[in-house]
Amino acid sequence: MNHRRNSSKSGHRVDWNDPDLQSLLSKTEHWKLDNRAGHVTQDVQIHVGWGMGADKPAVLVWERDKTMVLEATFDIPVGEHVRVDRLFDEGMHSVWGVVADGREGRREGDREHGVRVYWVHVR
Repeated sequence: MNHRRNSSKSGHRVDWNDPDLQSLLSKTEHWKLDNRAGHVTQDVQIHVGWGMGADKPAVLVWERDKTMVLEATFDIPVGEHVRVDRLFDEGMHSVWGVVADGREGRREGDREHGVRVYWVHVR
């Protein structure tokens, strides 16, 4: 077997202090990349846990395959089971999932409004 170290590196060194490179990098300092921008948001209701507690309002901001990203103004513990209810023309549709991760929102105004972002793995 041939174990080559760093075979994918070109061997070129980068001078991070180069003024041209610094000028280019400074143009990207304030970029805020957000892959949710292309998705239409939808108001949803979240039921936290297995009990009979009340549904709480949230916003579905991104969805793909079996993952949903939700914004809410309340805490949901990682590992908690949730039911997400969505209204469609033909009626309500519910899915169950588990909160895989959560954090404070990072968009402008999120902190002031208490927005938290949660990743839910749908079952």
